Amino acid sequence: MLAAVDPAPKPPSSEVTQLLGRLRADADPQHAMAQLMPLVYDELRRLASSYLGRERADHTLQPTALVNEAFVRLVGQRDPFESRGHFMAIAGTAMRRVLVNHARDRQRDKRGGGAARETLVDDRTAAEAPALDLLALDEALVKLGALDDRKVKVVELRYFVGLSVQETALALGVSEKTIKREWQVARAWLRREMSD
Repeated sequence: MLAAVDPAPKPPSSEVTQLLGRLRADADPQHAMAQLMPLVYDELRRLASSYLGRERADHTLQPTALVNEAFVRLVGQRDPFESRGHFMAIAGTAMRRVLVNHARDRQRDKRGGGAARETLVDDRTAAEAPALDLLALDEALVKLGALDDRKVKVVELRYFVGLSVQETALALGVSEKTIKREWQVARAWLRREMSD
């Protein structure tokens, strides 16, 4: 079952927003990113730990490596970050891509066998939760994106980034009711698509 990650304490949004504004205007984006990173590192590490906690026990990526790899992608981001929510959405997408690439590399190394498996639940004690192929999830999200890109953004913000309904609504500029509905529809669509 696809469910959002648990929310965690976040740095003051105004400080992050100010740095994101400076990042847009800064002639030296690497300097601004270096100032931003300590403010969001713990949250990114928590997200990475959450992702990797759903992976197989012998996964070779560690949370720090996942955050660092995602950070390298964020430094290369050309479009400005509009808000803290937008930054975290891009960070979540970057982590998802790192994990998918890692799973593809592993699958290629094994010549087609044993893709990385992931359970999509909040509750780590739910050992009976169905395991889900990360590559299949990525393929399903790509298909969903062709039909409704906003639903993919809702999934990325709620599940991969761990934003609340309220934070997701703010990040996407829609009502909380819309986010709840689209989250429910996206989860059902992904379940159906991946069970085929």
